[in-house]
This record gives sequence, C-alpha cells and structure tokens, in this order.
Amino acid sequence: MGAGHPRREDRTAGLSLPHRFDAGVGNGTIGLLRVDGASMPTPSKIRVWDLPTRIFHWLLVACVVGAFVTIKVGGLWTEYHMLFGYAVLGLILFRIVWGFVGSSHARFFRFVRGPGAILAYLKGTMPRTPGHNPLGALSVLAMILLLGCQAVTGLFANDDIFTEGPLASRVGKELSDRLTGLHKLDEWPILILLGLHVAAIIWYRLAKKQKLTSAMVTGDAPASEFGPETDSARDTAGTRLLALVIAAIVAAVVYGIVSLRPAGF
Repeated sequence: MGAGHPRREDRTAGLSLPHRFDAGVGNGTIGLLRVDGASMPTPSKIRVWDLPTRIFHWLLVACVVGAFVTIKVGGLWTEYHMLFGYAVLGLILFRIVWGFVGSSHARFFRFVRGPGAILAYLKGTMPRTPGHNPLGALSVLAMILLLGCQAVTGLFANDDIFTEGPLASRVGKELSDRLTGLHKLDEWPILILLGLHVAAIIWYRLAKKQKLTSAMVTGDAPASEFGPETDSARDTAGTRLLALVIAAIVAAVVYGIVSLRPAGF
C-alpha cells in the first residue's frame, strides 16, 4: 500500500479484513462486501445441481446415445443395446425417487408448476430461479415418461430372430409383439424431444447468455442471475451417500428383473 492511500478495513469478530475478499465456502464462492460499516456475505456463485443429479444426467445421455447406436448397428451389438436399456431403466427409477428425496432444485415439487406459472414464464414476468424453469419441467417429465416407457417395453420386446427382453416369454408372443411395436414407435418422439432439448440449450446460450450445460457440469451458476434470496442446493457428503444407497437399491431391482430372463437368452 503506498503512502496517502490508507487501507480500508472492516472489523469483524476482532479480525482485520480488507474491504473485499473472495473465498471458497461450501457450495459457492463467498465475498464480503462492506454495507453501512458492516461485513455482509454475498455469494458470487450458487450450487444449482447436486453431484448425484449431474452424474444421472450425463450417464443418461451416454446410455441413450449408446442404445441408439447399438440398435442401428444391429447384429451382436443388440446385446449391448439391451444392456444400455437396463441402465436407462435404472437411471429413470433413480431420478423418480430422487425427485422426492433429493436436493431442493432436483425435487419435483420445486419445479413442476401449473398453467399459471407457465404462462407467466412465457410472458417474461417470472423471475429466474435455479433449476428447471416451467417449460423445462415439462421437458423433464416428458423425458422420464418416454424413456421410462421405452425401457419398460424393451423388457418385453423381441426381434423375431434370437433376441428378446427378459420378460418377453412371460407374457406370450402376441403381447410381446404389441409391446415391441410400442417400443419401436416410441423412438421418434424421443428423438424429437432430444432435438428440442438441444435446441433449447443453444437458444438459451445465444439469446439469454445462460450457460445451462456449464451448470450441469460444475453444478454452479452465477448468483447474479438470480434473486437475492436464492438458495443453493444441498450437496453434502450426506446427500451423496443417500444417492449412493438409492442407486444400489435401484441396481438390485433392475438386476432382479433381468435375472428373470430364461436361460439360453
């Protein structure tokens, strides 16, 4: 510090603090700003997505792409298509449970809104909140429904050659064929929904300067994009342990279903 430029200091709990400093604390970065002679914490970032939600998201992306590619290649790759399908089933089951017991922004009650909220969002009168906006919530619900339907019908599907789902033989050929038809029919709605999802991410990035993909990677978003009372999602060791327990239970359920597959298939 040069002469003639005195250091501005705050006194907090007996400690001399600079006028402003930033320090990583918990789920975000905290800055201390001097307001009327007092030091007040102001977060520069907030945690939007907990780690389990982010892992779920990217695993789902990988499994959906893997399932699509392997079924188009066909042949012996069909077996890998089925494995990806089992993984999608487990991920969808996990997300449904996590939508009730996960961190705040991942819970359904937090982002699933009624027609009034959707209309307000379209009019631009609703302030931005962390997590899914009302339109994004519809996309999430549609994705869970379509991918869940695809994964479940796949359990009963057959290709009339040498591959069939683990439950196909338990419902008879006629019903299996009908469910196979639904399984194939569901492909285009999924592709259309995924295309709209990617287009929305690009539009938000270019038109609104919101880095949705970055938030789903790091979990954080700038606090300046939200209101002053915005809360961070809980993303502690306890949260992650709970997610691990749920994932283990879901994996056991899916394994039990797959184990019903007759020997020789």
